[in-house]
Amino acid sequence: MTQTTTLNRQVQLAARPVGTPTAADFHLATTAVPVAGPGQLLLRTVYLSLDPYMRGRMSDAASYAASVAIGATMVGATVCRVQSSQHAGFAVGDWVLAYTGWQDYALSDGTGLTKLDPGLARPSYALGVLGMPGFTAYMGLLDIGAPKAGETVVVAAATGAVGSVVGQIAKLKGCRVVGIAGGADKCRSAVQELGFDACIDHHNPDLAALLAAACPKGIDVYFENVGGKVFDAVLPLLNTAARVPVCGLIAQYNATALPEGPDRSPLLMRTLLTKRIRMQGFIIFDDYGHRYPEFAKDMSQWLANGQIKFREDIVNGLENAPQAFIGLLEGKNFGKLIVRVAND
Repeated sequence: MTQTTTLNRQVQLAARPVGTPTAADFHLATTAVPVAGPGQLLLRTVYLSLDPYMRGRMSDAASYAASVAIGATMVGATVCRVQSSQHAGFAVGDWVLAYTGWQDYALSDGTGLTKLDPGLARPSYALGVLGMPGFTAYMGLLDIGAPKAGETVVVAAATGAVGSVVGQIAKLKGCRVVGIAGGADKCRSAVQELGFDACIDHHNPDLAALLAAACPKGIDVYFENVGGKVFDAVLPLLNTAARVPVCGLIAQYNATALPEGPDRSPLLMRTLLTKRIRMQGFIIFDDYGHRYPEFAKDMSQWLANGQIKFREDIVNGLENAPQAFIGLLEGKNFGKLIVRVAND
């Protein structure tokens, strides 16, 4: 079913997943398209962002943001057209960045909306390289990672929406960049298209040895967004005074129990202490929202100069969002995962 002018499709959370989400955890509901009242505008979704953090919102465990209620529409950033408006600040046809979730239409009073440049060649970039993922890469690497020319920077999920930008910024800062990605095609892209110095396939059983060979001087900055066996391979290679920005742990999002094997926490704590390592988590807009203009200025310039390349993995149709999201958690996407909800 495609987007219509009379029905509003909503992908709702039907159940809290246990382990890996399944199609049964989502429900596609249909309601009437709402009507904008005084001071409101009606938004029509064109692009929907799918991101790993959404797995956490499906859980009722305490976190930095509220859980999605059972029966509620899944949350998510969107790029929308203003369909109708009774708001003085927005006109019909405006492009806006919103947070209206997995649905065709939503009402807004203008709060939290960002009007996009009508000349933006790819409005979907507001969900990727010019949006939350790009901002996460920029601030996490430059503020917490603080890379210096000549240092070695390692980034996992190297061809993903965040990792691909981390690596390219690190190259711009004069670093040796080693990526870790899933599969030969992704590793080849990291080196040949993004300019990484090396990229290791995390499916390779010799991951630890290959990573050590690619980092002969150790690791000065490790941008963490995966966790699991990848971090196990990185930990012994961290140099004294290394920095580890932590923005995600996708390898553990579907876990229902602690990993098997010995308790790794004593080794981690000892390494942090003896090597004086800085390991810091961050929530991008909570911690750095006030610095968005700085990021937007630099990233826009790098894009205009061709210094940053960005790949999108676009899935067509809102009804395909659940399966695409499940694939995202399994590493099946190649680039920033976006759902094209409708043609513009």
